[in-house]
Amino acid sequence: MSYLARKGPAVYSALGKWAYNMAGFNQYGLHRDDCLYENEDVKEAIRRLPEKLKDERNFRITRALHLSMTKTILPKEQWTKYEEDTKYLEPYLQEVVREREEKVKWESNK
Repeated sequence: MSYLARKGPAVYSALGKWAYNMAGFNQYGLHRDDCLYENEDVKEAIRRLPEKLKDERNFRITRALHLSMTKTILPKEQWTKYEEDTKYLEPYLQEVVREREEKVKWESNK
């Protein structure tokens, strides 16, 4: 199965861009999906990521932790841009949620 990560917001808005920049994670070079709360579905989606995407994610998180500890941020040209934020985990997460819901439905029919 081929997965395509969605690049940028589903609906572009000035308010969305403002909120994205105010969140601050982009100043550390993080993507939106790097900041998701890791419940069971997210953990499974991360486990299913290809090694290259996992390595890139781990690098961004490690760099962000280092920047946070040194109380610095990336130069503005290296910030993750609202329009370029890749939702790399979204297709994997949707698949995990769909499988979980199917399993619950299947077990309720027993």
